[in-house]
Amino acid sequence: MKGMGNMGGMMKQMQKMQKKMMQAQDELHEMTFEASAGGGMVTVFANGKKEITDVQIKEEVVDPDDIEMLQDLILTATNDVLKQIEDKTNDTMGQFTKGLNMPGMF
Repeated sequence: MKGMGNMGGMMKQMQKMQKKMMQAQDELHEMTFEASAGGGMVTVFANGKKEITDVQIKEEVVDPDDIEMLQDLILTATNDVLKQIEDKTNDTMGQFTKGLNMPGMF
C-alpha cells in the first residue's frame, strides 16, 4: 500500500493550498478599490466583494441640463472599479490554479 502514503501527502498539500486560498480570498474581500472618471469628477469605491461602498460626485459636474454626462461618468467609474477587482482577483487566485487544468475554478 505504498501509494496510499503518497495519497495522504497529496491530501495534506491540497488542504494547505485550500487554507492559503481562503486566506487570499479573505484578504481580497478586505481590500478597497477606487476608480474615477471625468478627471476625478466622479469617484466610485468598492470592496473586494464587488460591493460599491461609496460614490463621490463633485458639485461642478452636476448639470440639470446634462444628466446623461453624469450618468456616463458614473457608469464608467463603476465599470472601471469592477474591472480592477476582477483583475486583482484573477491575479491573486490564479496563482493557485496555475498549471492545473480545472475549468470553471475562477
